[in-house]
Amino acid sequence: MRSNGQQGSSLPVVVIGAGPVGLAAAAHLAARRQPFVLLEAQPAVGWSARQWQHVRLFSPWKYNLDPLAVELLSQTGWTSPPADAHPTGRELVEQYLEPLASHPAIAPHLRLRHRVLAVARQGRDRLVTFNRSAVPFLVRVETPSGETDLLARAVIDASGAVPNPLGASGLPAIGELAVRHRVFYGIPDVLGRHRARYAGRRVLVVGAGHSAFNVLLDLVQLAAEEPGTDVIWAVRRHSLAGRFGGGERDELPERGRLGRRAQAIVEQGLVRFVTGFRLTRLEETPEGVVAVGEEERLPPVDQIVAATGFRPDLAPLRELRLSLDPITEAPVALAPLIDPNVHSCGTVPPHGFKELRHPEEGFFLLGLKSYGRAPTFLMRTGYEQARSVVAALAGDWEAAERVELVLPHTGVCSGPAAADGEAACCEPAARPEPVRIRQVVRSRACC
Repeated sequence: MRSNGQQGSSLPVVVIGAGPVGLAAAAHLAARRQPFVLLEAQPAVGWSARQWQHVRLFSPWKYNLDPLAVELLSQTGWTSPPADAHPTGRELVEQYLEPLASHPAIAPHLRLRHRVLAVARQGRDRLVTFNRSAVPFLVRVETPSGETDLLARAVIDASGAVPNPLGASGLPAIGELAVRHRVFYGIPDVLGRHRARYAGRRVLVVGAGHSAFNVLLDLVQLAAEEPGTDVIWAVRRHSLAGRFGGGERDELPERGRLGRRAQAIVEQGLVRFVTGFRLTRLEETPEGVVAVGEEERLPPVDQIVAATGFRPDLAPLRELRLSLDPITEAPVALAPLIDPNVHSCGTVPPHGFKELRHPEEGFFLLGLKSYGRAPTFLMRTGYEQARSVVAALAGDWEAAERVELVLPHTGVCSGPAAADGEAACCEPAARPEPVRIRQVVRSRACC
């Protein structure tokens, strides 16, 4: 990987986003004595995890800690949490992300409240090819004291993703913006700080992934405690066969258990389950918000939870030459490994700088943002991405090309056949054993 001339060789690597993967990239850059700046738009690190701090992850600590970051922290007297314990989002922040951000090798290079507005090449718009890779990147940043430009020899964008809208066509449903005050995007703290918003209310949950499972399980518990709480669950698919996970075959047992419990609330009639619902419009009426689909109108509700997945915000990258898959918006070499339309057996092979590089030499998308619109991202995947990319930036090609990660299998198949309710690969789909839903403190629903 060529340097951007004499000036470029002394410039820092700019890392965008101080979440788990951005901090891991910073740790690897520090360990390799590569100059860097870590930019975070929010007033604290791990901002996304703070939004779901009440959720207990279904992956244990051993999959949520970057090995090299653990080495750095251990030098300061930090004690690693129990490997097989499952942290909440809050514990992840307080016991890992905050100590890592405070490490002497990282803290001096961290800039909070620094929002990246755009990334380009200095003096070169997207159209200009001449001498392009020889000039540094220009990163325009909104800071507490105004806008400024930073120069960088490379850029790692680990800024995460933004929620998908509710509309089935990928656009906000007609009326969605007008009723936004009734919509929560993500995982609300139903049994905690958001309880008053949902207690005794009619709630519509849209989405079919682990986030939706978590919300539904909490709402079912709330309904048992608060009379009048009524839950509708709407999904686009005509069948959720295979979507509840691999059950006992899942190598992350809590992920398998989560799917079994979500399936149980449907089988026990604890929520009204609506399949094949493609939302087109939201209407605010005197009776409540009515969700209108292509063929059906749902009963009025008071609140809506959008657990509809994520997509990357690519607007700040318009002046860069990226090679993104037209379907997933992931790097073209990574996309076939994660495309839910074709991806088989639910487990993504480890990958690194080769799959993540772009025609814009020295620019990388890491973490959730690298997955584009595809699901199933695990933090440990992002850590392996960071290790490989930083090794490449440091010129250690042997380390960059080496695979140092084995991910747990989901025990479930997916793909076109599975979307129609059939097993799509490998072996028959697991048949979860019946589970009775009881009141619980929190469900494990993330990462």
